[in-house]
Amino acid sequence: MDYLGGRKRTHYCGEPRPAQIGMPITVAGWVQRRRDLGSLIFVDLRDRSGLLQLAFDEACPAELLEKARGLRSEYVVMATGVLRERSAKNLDLPTGEVELAVSELLLLGRSETPPFEIIENCPTSELIRLKYRYLDLRRPDLQRNILLRHRIAKITRDYFDENGFIEIETPMMIKSTPEGARDYLVPSRVHPGSFYALPQSPQMYKQLCMVAGFDRYIQLARCFRDEDLRADRQPEFTQIDLEMSFVELEDILNMVEGFIARLDSELALGVEFPIPRMTWRDALERFGSDKPDTRYAMELWSASDLLGNCGFSVFETALQTGCVRGVTAKGAYDTLTRKEIDKLTEMVKGIGAKGLAWARVAAEGTIASSFGKFISEETMQAICARADAQPGDVIFLVADAKNSLALSVLGALRQALARKLDLIPKGKLNFLWITEFPFFDWDEDAQQFVAMHHPFTSPTDESMAILESDKANVIAKAADLTLNGIEMSSGSVRVTDPELQQRIFSLLGLTEEEISAKFGFLVDAFRYGPPPHGGMGLGLDRLVMQLLGCESLRDVTAFPKVQNASEPMTECPSPVDAAQLKELGLQSLQ
Repeated sequence: MDYLGGRKRTHYCGEPRPAQIGMPITVAGWVQRRRDLGSLIFVDLRDRSGLLQLAFDEACPAELLEKARGLRSEYVVMATGVLRERSAKNLDLPTGEVELAVSELLLLGRSETPPFEIIENCPTSELIRLKYRYLDLRRPDLQRNILLRHRIAKITRDYFDENGFIEIETPMMIKSTPEGARDYLVPSRVHPGSFYALPQSPQMYKQLCMVAGFDRYIQLARCFRDEDLRADRQPEFTQIDLEMSFVELEDILNMVEGFIARLDSELALGVEFPIPRMTWRDALERFGSDKPDTRYAMELWSASDLLGNCGFSVFETALQTGCVRGVTAKGAYDTLTRKEIDKLTEMVKGIGAKGLAWARVAAEGTIASSFGKFISEETMQAICARADAQPGDVIFLVADAKNSLALSVLGALRQALARKLDLIPKGKLNFLWITEFPFFDWDEDAQQFVAMHHPFTSPTDESMAILESDKANVIAKAADLTLNGIEMSSGSVRVTDPELQQRIFSLLGLTEEEISAKFGFLVDAFRYGPPPHGGMGLGLDRLVMQLLGCESLRDVTAFPKVQNASEPMTECPSPVDAAQLKELGLQSLQ
């Protein structure tokens, strides 16, 4: 192989344009493909910026032609020559009007035949591509994703710096304070039997930064949560984490909305401002979700007032403590056959529903349903009117003794219907603020109220009088930002009054010992003049995923984990040497 010998790359492969014709340039990259036409050889050279055609013709020395003839896919080369106009232009390629007439070629690295072709939208199984992720990352589509992520990170730092924020790194090994998800634990060698935790978020450290007087904190923070993976969840992720002193919730929302506006102006996203707002209660009632996808309509409706004495025990029993609610699939008669409805019924049963009632309105207006024989014709017509059902529509009803379950089931059904009916517009970005969250959330397993966000979230001023007497109606100074049905960020104003904090701890059933063990250092810090403050964390990975329209975080993360939280490339997690375990005071599981 050749060596650089002082030669320097002057251009990326995707940069040359007709204005540079006649200019001597040097490019370097990977061979995408070679076309040998005998006395004329073309090589497509690729780097992160794009492709450039290299040309070797009869004017080249025989040695250079032979060298070009020996090139294979993914060989690494550097080529020097003069840029010239292409005789056969490719206007679909940014560099398609020019080519490099090569006068010197350096072979810098050979490659074995790759296990898959390095092309956009490679059809090879994802598991194989992740096994060779360093090759997968050479694909132009993945490189564009990673480059956009880099650009968004830079815009983030620039925007918050211009608004007076200070970037502060918080520790990666912290005290374990379980916050809902399981912690990843790190054993300590010098403190046998004790463990660090990897941070689920920098929540308490960023609040301590406010106590310390750094009134505007920002960090692109790495966070770790040991929870089940899904398309929009990885065990480790990056959060745009911010905290501000001397602010109300409105100030925090305006700052974050300004950040989204900055992204929109630099990336031409087409976001509509101001970002709409919806209360938590309205989101659940209308869409069955606290992170609704508003790119399509299909809002939920209530039939509870129509069915109280309908004669159908399923509905009447549910209405004793709960509700009957519905959703209408417009124009879905032909698509939602009985077989498809059976599949949807199994789906909703899998998430807690006891069943799924339905009615199909034929083109001539006749109605076939799963419950029509149990109710009067008058009641059926009232349901159809409430559902705004027209010929060709399909109605679905869910009845449950728990309002929250009926709403969440219909919210999931609404999403499934939108996918099945192809109602989700491509390329549209619907940001939405969700406000007026409840402070408390009822935990069915523990049979007690817990903090919906975290125990340092402040209740609204109006809720202070009912903290003890009406927990279900206490509202938090908290808000979420959602995008196309995915939670992007969550934030709140924090509690800084020690007496109020003690009230909240007591209402959450925390003992003095638990408070001291989990939050003692923060409680102690708040004895020394904490400023009023609040903040928010935005998921950088999810934001990039949504802006690109990707299906999974794996498409925007350089080295992601798969469903079982393992990494095929390095084969981690993996067993460690018994001597290492002994040094840490741990025993082998084998």
